[in-house]
Amino acid sequence: MTPAGPQKQYFDALAAGSFRIQRCERCARHVFYPRIQCPHCGGDRLDWVEPSGLGTVYSATVFRRKPADGGDQQIALVDLDEGVRMMSRVEGLEPVEVRIGMRVKARIAQQDDAPVVVFDPVEG
Repeated sequence: MTPAGPQKQYFDALAAGSFRIQRCERCARHVFYPRIQCPHCGGDRLDWVEPSGLGTVYSATVFRRKPADGGDQQIALVDLDEGVRMMSRVEGLEPVEVRIGMRVKARIAQQDDAPVVVFDPVEG
């Protein structure tokens, strides 16, 4: 399925190397996943802004898979400092090393020839 509307704008920005989320002009709250109306106040004027990329792991789990199928993989819910939650993965660690409360920073990576947002642990 080919994305359209705000989803297309989001993925086009990622393909151009830019991670963006929406911010409502009316209530000033950030919004993710891309949409046409603010879920907080109903406003329909959503601007695209560049988030800090910093966040905190809210939850994480490990999918156990045979090595022949790609091995174990981890998935995480990350709360960005801007107040939105994203589903992604934390890279640079073994899947079982990802911890709730861990600080992370977003970056754009390639997966199956498409850009995706992933996170790396923040030192300190």
